[in-house]
Amino acid sequence: LEIFEERYGNASTLITSQLPISTWHDVIGEPTFADAILDRFVHNAYRIELEGQSFRKTHANMGDETGQN
Repeated sequence: LEIFEERYGNASTLITSQLPISTWHDVIGEPTFADAILDRFVHNAYRIELEGQSFRKTHANMGDETGQN
C-alpha cells in the first residue's frame, strides 16, 4: 500500500493479474486495505481484459504433440 501511495498521481503503474478485480477484496483479505488499493487502481485506470484460450495452454498442447515435454 505504501508503494501505491507514493506513486499515486505521480507516476504510471502497470499491474497485471489473472484474477478479476471483483475477487480482489477476498484475496487481499483486509477490507480497509482492499478499498484503499482498489480506489487508487480503478479510479483513472485503463483496464484491458483479455479473453480467449490461454497461450500457455495452447503452447503446452503443441509441445505434447511434438514430444518435447
